[in-house]
Amino acid sequence: MPSPRRVWLAVAAMFFLNGGLFGTWASRIPTVAEHHNLDGGWLGLLLLVLASGALISFPLAGRASDTFGAARATLAIAVAYTLALVMIACAFNLWLTAAALFLFGAGHGAMDVTMNSWAGEAERFIAKPVMSSFHAMWSLGAGVGAAAGYMAVSLDLSLLTHFSLIGITMYVSTILLGSIGWQSETRPRAAGAKRFPLPHGVLLWVGIIALCASLGEGAIADWSALFLVTVTSATTAQGAIGYAVFSLAMVIMRLIGGGVISRLGPATAARFAGCSAALGVLLAVLPANFMAALLGFFFLGIGYALIMPLAFSRAANDPDTPPGVAIASVATLGYGGMLLGPPLIGFTAHFVTLHYAFGILGFLALFIVFIAPSLERF
Repeated sequence: MPSPRRVWLAVAAMFFLNGGLFGTWASRIPTVAEHHNLDGGWLGLLLLVLASGALISFPLAGRASDTFGAARATLAIAVAYTLALVMIACAFNLWLTAAALFLFGAGHGAMDVTMNSWAGEAERFIAKPVMSSFHAMWSLGAGVGAAAGYMAVSLDLSLLTHFSLIGITMYVSTILLGSIGWQSETRPRAAGAKRFPLPHGVLLWVGIIALCASLGEGAIADWSALFLVTVTSATTAQGAIGYAVFSLAMVIMRLIGGGVISRLGPATAARFAGCSAALGVLLAVLPANFMAALLGFFFLGIGYALIMPLAFSRAANDPDTPPGVAIASVATLGYGGMLLGPPLIGFTAHFVTLHYAFGILGFLALFIVFIAPSLERF
């Protein structure tokens, strides 16, 4: 049996890989948009294809996790996810790009489900609340991917060269840490189980809070680079810095988030998070300045980092719903929001420009402040 530290490293490596590949893609969205001459509406439609792949993969990944074990499924999906990133670079027309993004979204979503299941097993084995630290590693990976994107643009690397180098490097380095021979739990699918469980009662408001935050997180991931380029007149290379700054803030806050929540309490911590995100939107949208926008992305990262751990903690301690069902229902809204946020911003940008489309995130942040009491444990 591997040591607790070895188990933590294995699962953390999978979170880092998942975030790193996604951050790599996010950093080169302006390049893909420019290559295919896409406006906000068409790019939003392309991102919707990515989101569709992820949403379809959720129930399939859950079944694979139950049948084959979360660890085994995660390691297998990691291969397909990495290859899908390279396929995006190989696509030479819009239709092939859409197909590659569908597969990339499916790999991202499927691995998200299975690695979180593995993280739950690891947390029980380690016997410490380490879930937040795993999510910090996702944010760290996304930041590294975005930073590598900045270097790739600065060095004028092609998409194929960039995605191949990053994909192979990240996969090889993380898979060595992840392959520890972990034997995951397996269980048959319960008869009549819902494929997409949705929350109800107080948990519905918890799910909506997760949805508001994840919509913003997904929007920043896919639109921050293009926002900086089109709104603040940043260079393409500078545009890749935005998501790296956002991810850095997420990592910092998730590493210290447990102490912040313990000191403030769930509701007050959520209000703080919502106010931080709202301030971030104001800094990004109103001055239309590169440095102000970067500071705004930092405050957005601080705010969004706390919400998902708060939502999952509240779901796990719901007095009326079993923990597994409660967490699954909140996750359905939470992860769905992360994937649907980018196309929502894209379609809105088609009518009011990307600059003002980001204002949607401010309203969502204020709504989190308004319904924060639903995160209190009863």
